[in-house]
Amino acid sequence: MDKPSKAKTAIVIHGGAGTILKSKMTPEIEQAYIEALKHALKTGHAILEQGGSSTDAVKATIVTMEDSPLFNAGKGAVFTHEGKNELDASIMVSDDLSAGAVAGVSHIKNPILLADKVRTDSKHVLMAREGAEEFAKEQDFELVDPKYFFTQNRWDQLQKILKEDPDKMQLSEDEAKNSKFGTVGAVALDQAGVITAGTSTGGMTNKRYARIGDSPIIGAGTYANSHCGISATGHGEYFIRAAVAYDICALVEYKGESIQNAADIVINGKLVKMGGDGGVVGLDKDGNIMMSFNTPGMYRGSIDVDGNITIEIYQDK
Repeated sequence: MDKPSKAKTAIVIHGGAGTILKSKMTPEIEQAYIEALKHALKTGHAILEQGGSSTDAVKATIVTMEDSPLFNAGKGAVFTHEGKNELDASIMVSDDLSAGAVAGVSHIKNPILLADKVRTDSKHVLMAREGAEEFAKEQDFELVDPKYFFTQNRWDQLQKILKEDPDKMQLSEDEAKNSKFGTVGAVALDQAGVITAGTSTGGMTNKRYARIGDSPIIGAGTYANSHCGISATGHGEYFIRAAVAYDICALVEYKGESIQNAADIVINGKLVKMGGDGGVVGLDKDGNIMMSFNTPGMYRGSIDVDGNITIEIYQDK
């Protein structure tokens, strides 16, 4: 008698989109990103293969990237105008449309874990700054010294902007090289057919006034329902205005578009017309993988339903 086939699982991740050019990348840095993406993918995929939930897979995957100084999330977060690190994260689960998010936290090592606690252990979706950290203490989270987030590279980026144009957020394309956007995200499908999407970021270099981008905004930077899951990275103000993550899922659900077509319509059509840049990754209920971006590169990777691993960085594959 044939063994019943195991239910499909899949996972897709990103580590940010922007001016990522092979000509600006050393072989050592390129390899470091490939290894970090591979480690993140395998961490989440192992949980899925063992029958774990897509939520646990997404959290574990994003934690590996938050712990890496390579990405603009967690340890590698960029600095605000005041020289602080303010981190955002969100997570959403398809089966009950539950969601949690935190914004502007400065003492949370892994914001994605706190975002999930907001989802499971509070009546709210989004908590910010001191309030979110007060909730974290009540949930027995260890608060870290803000010095934990210091990296020389990110500090130097801030000093460069302050010296040249204190009112500018983010580095110019050429200056930024491989660090324009380093937001991280993951979307996973588990054996129970549940999709979870999550996103984590340090925001924009030199941001002011407690600015918050799309990453903690459900429907903009993160969205998941029974049809698809999306995690976004890019210029957050545009992603919020375009409701990017939800818009893609709406095209899949209501118009029957494939997830790749839906994403391309929004990222390379609607967003470009608005003047926004960035990208998304996602998957649908059948585990079809999607990656779409309108920038020269996006750190991205996936393990599909057949176990094939894909890791890419530049626009031309």
